Parts: sequence; C-alpha cells; structure tokens
Amino acid sequence: MTVVTRFAPSPTGFLHIGGARTALFNWLYARHHGGKFVLRIEDTDRERSTDEAIDAILKGMKWMGLDWDGEPYYQFARRERHAEVAKQLLDSGNAYYCYASKEELAEMRETARAEGRAPGYDGRWRDRDPSEAPAGVDPVVRFKSPNEGNTVIDDAVQGTVTIANAQLDDLILLRADGTPTYMLSVIVDDHDMGVTDIIRGDDHLTNAARQLQLYDALNWAAPRMAHIPLIHGPDGAKLSKRHGALGVEAYRDMGYLPEAMRNYLLRLGWSHGDDEIISTEQAIEWFNLENIGKSASRFDFDKLENLNGTYIRQADDGYLTDLILPLLEEKTGLSVTDHQRSMIEKAMNGLKERAKSVISLADSSHFLISQRPLSLDDKASKLITADSSGVLNRLAEKLEALSNWDKDAIEAIVRESAEAEDLKLGKIAQPLRAALTGTTVSPGIFDVLEILGKEEALGRIRDAAKI
Repeated sequence: MTVVTRFAPSPTGFLHIGGARTALFNWLYARHHGGKFVLRIEDTDRERSTDEAIDAILKGMKWMGLDWDGEPYYQFARRERHAEVAKQLLDSGNAYYCYASKEELAEMRETARAEGRAPGYDGRWRDRDPSEAPAGVDPVVRFKSPNEGNTVIDDAVQGTVTIANAQLDDLILLRADGTPTYMLSVIVDDHDMGVTDIIRGDDHLTNAARQLQLYDALNWAAPRMAHIPLIHGPDGAKLSKRHGALGVEAYRDMGYLPEAMRNYLLRLGWSHGDDEIISTEQAIEWFNLENIGKSASRFDFDKLENLNGTYIRQADDGYLTDLILPLLEEKTGLSVTDHQRSMIEKAMNGLKERAKSVISLADSSHFLISQRPLSLDDKASKLITADSSGVLNRLAEKLEALSNWDKDAIEAIVRESAEAEDLKLGKIAQPLRAALTGTTVSPGIFDVLEILGKEEALGRIRDAAKI
C-alpha cells in the first residue's frame, strides 16, 4: 500500500508553529515511505475562511520547504460529494433528520450545566418519525452514534485509547442549509483521497473516536492514526503568542533559516538517539512514528536561536549573501552593486561566525556597502583619540606604499607598524577596526582590509583619523 498523508489546515489565520510541525511530520512520513503528501485546505467554515489566510498557509509551507504532491484540495468545493455520503447514511439508518430548535438546544445546554454534565444533544429526534416535524423548520442531519459500549482508537503514539460511546452525542452531518460539517467532510475527503495515515495533534482524539464511528457506519477502512502531543511554552502552559505561537513567516522575518526551523520542529517531540543537528536528508531517512514522544514539548527561543546560528555557520556563503541583500537594500534604500555583492560574499565566512540570525548577519555586513565618511557607533568613537588618530595616519602612509594588496602583505605592514609604535597588536587593530567598519565587531581585520580594497580602506582610515 502506498503511504498517503495529508496536512489539512483551516484557513482562518496564519500557518502557526504547531501546524507547521504537524505538516513537517506528515511530509517526512510520506517522503520516508516514498508515498504522497497531500495539502487540503479545510475551508468549510465560510464565515471565518479568508483568501489572505490561504495565501499565508501556502507561503508558509513553501518557505518551510514542505512541497506537496499535486494541487491543493479545497474542501468546500467537494460539498456535494459530502452531502451525497450523508444521504447514504440516512438511507442506511445511520443518520436522521433533527428538528430541534435553537431554543431547545440552548435549553439542553443549560440543563447539562445544571446537572454537571458536558453539554450535548439529548437525541430527542433520534427515533421519532419525521411526520412529527414542526412546520416551517429546516432540519439538520445528525449521525446516529452508538450510545452503548466503547470506541477504541489504536493510536501509533498514544497507544490504545478507549472512549465511552455515551460521552459522544449525535453529531451534525449536514446543517439546516444543507452544507456539510467539518466532521463529515474530513472522513469523506480522507477516504476519497486514499489517506492511509493521519498524523495530527492530540487535541483531535475525541474527533478520532467520532470519525471511527462514521467509518464503521460506512463500511470504510479507517486510516492509521497518530496523535502527537501539543507544543507548550517554556513555562509549561499552552503555547500562546507570547511564547512564540506566531505564523512561520514571522520566523522568516526574524531571520531564521527554514532548514533550522525544520530541524528545531522535528526535535520538538521526536528524537533519534542523542542527535540534535539533523539534516533534512537524515530526517527523511530516519523518521518514524515510534520515536514521537508522549509528553508535550516546550518551545524554547534560546535553543532555536543557537540552532539557527549553527545552520548559518554551515550554510553556503553565496546562499547567505542572496538572503541578506534584500534586507540591506531595504535598510539603506540603495541598490547593492555587483562589486559590493562580491565583497559581501568574500567576507561572509567571517561574518557568519557570530551571527544567530539572518537579520544580525545583514546588520554586521552593513559596513561593507556604507558610504564614506562612515558614522561610528558610540563604542567605536571612543577608540578614535588624538593618539590613535596619529597611529592610523602613520599606518595609512605605510599601507599606501604597498603594491601587493593582499591579506598577508597587509598583516605584515600592520604588525610592523604596531612594533614601531611600541604597541600590542590589539592597540592598533581596535581603532583600525573602528575606522574601517564603524563598529567594534567584525571579521578578521586583515580580511576586512583586503576585501574593502586599497582605495576604500585607506579612505576610511584617513576619514576616521580626522575626527
């Protein structure tokens, strides 16, 4: 049997971090087994579903690198098929018309609360003849749920989960206007799309019991199910915006790499021994359901940031350069020239050593495209004194005479100057860095001198020495 998994978000908001992990697990499981990964937009809630949310989901999936097979399915477009299956359930006696009014349903809820029970439908139209229906009332179609015994979920993560059927009321399949509900649409779509494995959050366990009852009533084989624990905040509370429950595009905008996000979300609830850095290729090779933990995971920004830094250090210099150029152009309002791009890529090996995000990487490379005279930050300004200005001017004269502008030749001149000035190398390198970059942190100073080129480097040194 070909494995088919699906990710089925509701387009009522962005692709949040929990949904992104669910999508990742389904994607990995399908890719591991050489199967199919289906994207289904569950837009049956017409009031809350928006085109903006659909666009955000698709963009988020693409940024995460989670490609789906075929075109996305849109659930609402299949509503006639869903209604057809509801008719089958009516014909087989597994569903019925319910004429309960809104007032009656409200009364049921109040009675349940007063008696300390969970609110639910009391089944009053379950065995009544439709001929008793009140005039002018459009009925809903309800599923005739078994009210005795148990429904058993053989879950790949949670193990055997037993839910008493008495806890499950007769759910609505078709609304009074004839439109299908989520619960009906989901099982019809999963069946018609050949979904073999459902991997989703454990907040769907009760839904799973209801859906298994529908599969049984239709004599359909149910997919295997795996319900994964939810993600919590660092304090153990339900994940909220203050913890990081943001859209994945927000993480892109904060400077995280998609490959780092995949690695981090993979490790939120799944493990492979003691491995922490897991490439996408390794994840596809190793992923299984057995290694999903049963406890809720805790989202930790510090761990994500450190992991992102690791991925930045390992990333190709050209790839990183392409990522930061739009940020630099947006910040400066200038177009980066081919020459400047070349300088950034040459400096990237040194720039990325300290970077924890693409944002910080762009910030640290800003000096390479800055126009003279550079503005120095507070720390850098303090390094340019009367004494250091004299040292810089004398160094500039020696560098001016240098015919071979490469790192080794430059280093020899700087060291020679430090010795002539009776200074430790740091005492000349620190004001030199301030003059060249406007900051106190940069790649190796000799690399910076070589990358900037002779004319630009000497111009910056002399600009600073005049301050």
